[in-house]
Amino acid sequence: MDIFWHDDVLRHDTAAGVFEAPPSDLLAEQLLHPESNPRLLNMRAILQRGPVASSLNWHEGRHASEEELLRFHDADYLRGIFAADAQGKRFSSTTLMSAGSLAGLLAAAGTSLLALESVLATGNPAMALVRPPGHHAAPAMADGYCFFNNIGVAARAAQAAGLERVAIVDWDVHHGNGTQEGFYDDPSVFTVSLHMDHGAWGPSHPQSGAADERGYGAGLGSNLNLPLPMGSGDQLYEMVFSRFVEPALRAFKPDLLIIANGLDASQFDPNGRQLVTMQGFNRLARRARALADELCQGRLLVVQEGGYNPAYSAYCLHAATEGFLGQPSTLPDPLAYMPEPAARVEADLAALDTRLATAGWKFA
Repeated sequence: MDIFWHDDVLRHDTAAGVFEAPPSDLLAEQLLHPESNPRLLNMRAILQRGPVASSLNWHEGRHASEEELLRFHDADYLRGIFAADAQGKRFSSTTLMSAGSLAGLLAAAGTSLLALESVLATGNPAMALVRPPGHHAAPAMADGYCFFNNIGVAARAAQAAGLERVAIVDWDVHHGNGTQEGFYDDPSVFTVSLHMDHGAWGPSHPQSGAADERGYGAGLGSNLNLPLPMGSGDQLYEMVFSRFVEPALRAFKPDLLIIANGLDASQFDPNGRQLVTMQGFNRLARRARALADELCQGRLLVVQEGGYNPAYSAYCLHAATEGFLGQPSTLPDPLAYMPEPAARVEADLAALDTRLATAGWKFA
């Protein structure tokens, strides 16, 4: 599997404070922002040092051009991001761009594009190991640590290269609101988000992530939200993928499958309240690989999104990467795990089935 990386992603400085909020004089020690370099450095290290290393080929990424970004983002928005590079800007309480961070943002988007180009050229899966994440960035809004929507930019690039239908599956613990917003009226891009049922969180995230947000106009029926209750783990995630995601993608018949590989649905992530383990991410990734082989002639692009426990997220990435290779996870899980009660899993699945049916979805 080809892995794309660019050192400039480390130039995006998110500083320190009260977790993701600005610093407080009440504290003796400020904490590094959760979306900081250690999370990605550990991810890179475990892929290079773990059992999967011999199956990976590393490539240097690149920066995105303004023209490539404009396929997804508004021109005025881009001008604001570029202008903020001189002195930095806090776009929201959680979303900070320090002076000089622009190189990191451009490297994340461009490296995702180069990974896409590899998929299109070889027909084999590729991964962009990047930060900052992108799925909360709408065409004209920064949100949730995200500035450029790396996946949205890649999807538009794939269409510019001649592919007609692109599917995006996002299993980050948070709703992929920016990706939803960017393709909400577009029937040629099918967006799926499995996420904790957190609802909207203010002006930067007005979307609720509910099942009845199905698209608009010609895009009605092209946005599938799968809100999951807090405490959902491996069993429910895999059953939801099998029950709803797989038939939806088979009906859509995509030319390319893009995975927003958020790992913050793990039991040990400070930014989520879910219970997915290494094995859970491995099985989701194996299902994604099988779908890409079945529907897209193997065209599978994986772009890194969330995952904010800087140690356990790396282990989850290793497990997922083996899954994208079609292999079981070989590293032992270093942390304990309590599975969800089976009866609750069945009840949660039935409740989601009802919500989707009420919203107008029908699954075979």
